[in-house]
Amino acid sequence: MNSKRRCAALTNVGEPCDAAPLLDSECCLVHDPAHREEMAEWRRLGGLHRRREASLSTIYDVGNIASVPGLWRILQIAALATLALENSGPRNRTLITVVTTGAKLLEVGDLEVRLQRLEETVARQVTSFGRN
Repeated sequence: MNSKRRCAALTNVGEPCDAAPLLDSECCLVHDPAHREEMAEWRRLGGLHRRREASLSTIYDVGNIASVPGLWRILQIAALATLALENSGPRNRTLITVVTTGAKLLEVGDLEVRLQRLEETVARQVTSFGRN
């Protein structure tokens, strides 16, 4: 027997909602009529955030930031935006950080290429060893 309280509302597909209800309500936050306007605003802001993220990605031509080229693009944007600022100590420190980070990305990118070549060489040797 499950004594856990469940929201009394149904989901959009007609299934019972699995969320726990608020302490003073039969419904969860999402389905509670007292929070309808608040939830509508949160949904609106979530939609704006998703559209903004897609727009910024397109405007700045940022690809996959989990890759060296994607990170390079963000570094380039940061460098150009920083260069456009008035000369100051903080601006110069930011530029130094961009250069240092860029040097690290060069190193990582180079190591990535060298490792890939090494793995290809080993794979060829293993394949040719298997033929002998």
